[in-house]
Amino acid sequence: MKIGFTIGKFAPLHKGHESLIDKAIEEMDEVYILINNTDVSNISLEERAKWIKDKYPNANVILGKNPPKKYGMDEESIKIQTDYLKGIFKDIPITHFYSSEEYGKYVARDLNVVDRRIEKEIPISATKIRNDIEKNKQYIEENIYKKIINL
Repeated sequence: MKIGFTIGKFAPLHKGHESLIDKAIEEMDEVYILINNTDVSNISLEERAKWIKDKYPNANVILGKNPPKKYGMDEESIKIQTDYLKGIFKDIPITHFYSSEEYGKYVARDLNVVDRRIEKEIPISATKIRNDIEKNKQYIEENIYKKIINL
């Protein structure tokens, strides 16, 4: 059985995220989506989880309420992050990690799973959307756009 997972803040969920999740769902028997809490947005963890559950009812959504604050590509930061992931997925026999970022190779290495790197087909990031919602609203669904502008 092939079990994949991906991680993110999904603040907000956008078409780039959706492209990656769609590929994981297409290729895997089971998919887990870890949504990490963050202070980069005032959109609640529960609201972001609802967006994903509504869009992907067959995916398993995990709320990462206390993710590590330390990020980076240095070995210390990577160990902190991958130890966090090992704790979350300790009882789930994951086989693949889906990402479109360089850190994917380290997550895959440390969790001993396949690094399934997906080429970014959609040139957007949540940071760009947060920085200019009007300019980038075509990259998010209408219900998400409405929620963001009404905050």
